[in-house]
Amino acid sequence: MKDSEVKVLDENDYIFIKALNNLGMSRNAATTMAYLMNVDEASSREIEISTGLRQPEVSLAMRLMCNHSWVNMRSEKKPGKGRPMKIYSLAVSVEEIISYYEDRIYKESQTTISAIKKLKVMSKQVPLTSLK
Repeated sequence: MKDSEVKVLDENDYIFIKALNNLGMSRNAATTMAYLMNVDEASSREIEISTGLRQPEVSLAMRLMCNHSWVNMRSEKKPGKGRPMKIYSLAVSVEEIISYYEDRIYKESQTTISAIKKLKVMSKQVPLTSLK
């Protein structure tokens, strides 16, 4: 058996995860991102062990992050037989990821404000009828 050091998330990481989750990022993706922020690169297995996420949760988080081009992925052949191991690292800064959510929330709020303004204008044009 070999010794290896495993990094684990701390209280500040969990506060960061909660904040990302409040912005709309899935808990799994936020947890995975918080871990990747603290390491240069990590395998799926390292992420699972360090975060407590299960393999399918890590895979879904990585798929989301890959779709946004937020992570780099490379394959590394393990000694012997078996599938190559996927190694992940952040491809963009955390600030860019936060900006993505900032822009999305801004656009959503502008759409909502626009709809409210239209409703206000329309409500002034509709005659009030008495209810009897």
